[in-house]
Amino acid sequence: MSITISNSAAQRIKTFINKRGRGLGLRVAVKISGCSGMAYALELVDEVQHDDIVFKDKDVKVIIDSKSLVYLSGTELDFVKNGINEGFQFNNPNVSSHCGCGKSFNVS
Repeated sequence: MSITISNSAAQRIKTFINKRGRGLGLRVAVKISGCSGMAYALELVDEVQHDDIVFKDKDVKVIIDSKSLVYLSGTELDFVKNGINEGFQFNNPNVSSHCGCGKSFNVS
């Protein structure tokens, strides 16, 4: 069970941490939300919690709580630019459907 990040995502995360001036890495979590049931949550973190699992890829720490890992195992986090839009994209093999707006997902 693991999560990986693309080169562009690693660079973006490092930029966020450097601009913030501190941080251990990026927390990736799954929250109950949206019309399909689940949504991704991202935040920079300063300390690891007791139920966290830490992965290191491309010299960036990705922190995931043990409950979210079930839904995120095998996921690649990417950072994409599409015209004037840019953002993180999840390539998650566990997703069975997305909502119409693309903000939430479901797993089977």
